[in-house]
Amino acid sequence: MTTLLQKTTNILVQKFGGTSLSTPEAREHVLRHIKRELARQVKLVVVVSAMGRKGDPYATDTLLDSTAQNGSVPSPRERDLLMGCGEIISAVNLSGMLVREGIPAVALTGAQAGFITDDNFGNARILTIRPERVLRELEEGKVVIVTGFQGQTENGDLTTLGRGGSDTSATALGAALHANMVDIYTDVEGILTADPRIVEDAKPLAFVSYNEICNMAHQGAKVIHPRAVEIAMQAQVPVRVRSTFAESEGTLVTRPDQFVDSPGGVVDRFVTGITYMTNVTQITVTEQEGIDNLSLKVFEAMADNRISVDFINVTPHGAVYTVLDSEAQRATTLLQSMGLQPTSLSGCAKVSVVGGGINGVPGIMAHIVAALTGQGITILQSADSNTTIWVLVKKEDMVSAVRALHNQFELHL
Repeated sequence: MTTLLQKTTNILVQKFGGTSLSTPEAREHVLRHIKRELARQVKLVVVVSAMGRKGDPYATDTLLDSTAQNGSVPSPRERDLLMGCGEIISAVNLSGMLVREGIPAVALTGAQAGFITDDNFGNARILTIRPERVLRELEEGKVVIVTGFQGQTENGDLTTLGRGGSDTSATALGAALHANMVDIYTDVEGILTADPRIVEDAKPLAFVSYNEICNMAHQGAKVIHPRAVEIAMQAQVPVRVRSTFAESEGTLVTRPDQFVDSPGGVVDRFVTGITYMTNVTQITVTEQEGIDNLSLKVFEAMADNRISVDFINVTPHGAVYTVLDSEAQRATTLLQSMGLQPTSLSGCAKVSVVGGGINGVPGIMAHIVAALTGQGITILQSADSNTTIWVLVKKEDMVSAVRALHNQFELHL
């Protein structure tokens, strides 16, 4: 028996963020991208975020502020009901624009598109997607506009997927539909080797691997949410990060062995990009007489009190790790209540050197140390994985550190 999924081929998922939908002029750019893809005879699903950012009338943060202004404190369930409104407004507006242009279109909520989640309101996880309605609408020749960021529990309650949820909606829907590609449209022309606000000669990347961009996203690059990349990687769905306001192809995110299948796709590099995270505190706990299993007790205490820890180094004589500055006082107070004498250094920054070619290559750390010490920057801590080397520096040294490392690995070339 032939199913809708078997019949429906050449599916493209596009996702447009808040800045892409915030003004009539921006929405005309969105319309142009949709028309271009329809001219290529693709079946098109468009995932939308709420229009604009905080301060704009229908942005998610603005909707949340409205309850605070009224003095109300909605429950997590009702809060999700409110936060889902912005995407619905975006979907209805975009659907109307397409119909005005003579393009058949339908707007679907996350629930109508088949997103079933758990009931962790505010940060729900997708349990499954039942895309039959989306497929039927595609077979009828419509552009399907889907509200990002939201789903529904088995009991019918609206849920939201947390920050970056619209990216997650797009790649999860791409996976469920076996889409040829997921295009994430934003306000920058793809993924760059560093934050262009810090490094003026940061270079756009034509290709990155799933692992590389996932690490870059986890370590501070905000162009795509890491959860979305992980879903795409599991399903092996290629993702492009593109600019709403340009016609460039942007950055293709896929398996490394797929790079060579595209023009200019041979990539021979050790380091892909430099990222950073600020506002972290380093906590050091040293061995004390009469306290056994020190590291176990420290990290159990952090876990029991829901304090997220990062950048962990454990030795026979103690542990060094980081927490967010906002959690530092609570963490140190907790440790002191256990009879420990922690020391803390607030106002630090974590700088990451990310690259699929790092693993097993001698000299990468030597280059990092040379670049930073050459600028008089003290390395407070370091760690590494297959694709990333992290260094902790003082926050005031962060900009210089990112620039020095970008230059050291010649990422501008």
